[in-house]
Amino acid sequence: MTGRQGGAGPDASGHGREPGAEGEPDSGRLRRRLGSADLTAVPEVRRALRELLGHWGEQDATDVAELLASELVTNALVHTDHGAVVTATVAASTLRVEVLDFMAGLPAARLPGAHLDTHGRGLVLVQSLADAWGVHTHGVGKVVWFELHGRPA
Repeated sequence: MTGRQGGAGPDASGHGREPGAEGEPDSGRLRRRLGSADLTAVPEVRRALRELLGHWGEQDATDVAELLASELVTNALVHTDHGAVVTATVAASTLRVEVLDFMAGLPAARLPGAHLDTHGRGLVLVQSLADAWGVHTHGVGKVVWFELHGRPA
């Protein structure tokens, strides 16, 4: 499934970093391993992404990046049993965020009902707001990703 493209030591918050991974905001890359069902990881990922994007682009693009990353991380932690790994990479005018989980099966975007239910909107938001997005299998799991193309600040 693709979108509009055409087709470990714990840190202070208790969320681990991948061994040997670049995780400092100045490196242009963020990588975090998230524990199973640990929804406290969602605001930590948002904060780290905000730091990474401090000088990347316009505030609106940073806000969209935080929203979409939150949706993908929440989906991975709610719908899988084995945690996830989130990676964000900034290169010139492109941000790419990937969320790897360890459960088989590809997600499907579905339109939420007309009622006020807040479930089922994550991939619809990603489809609507990302410049490109997709999903591919990876070992026993999958990677759901999105890209935003912005203008550096």
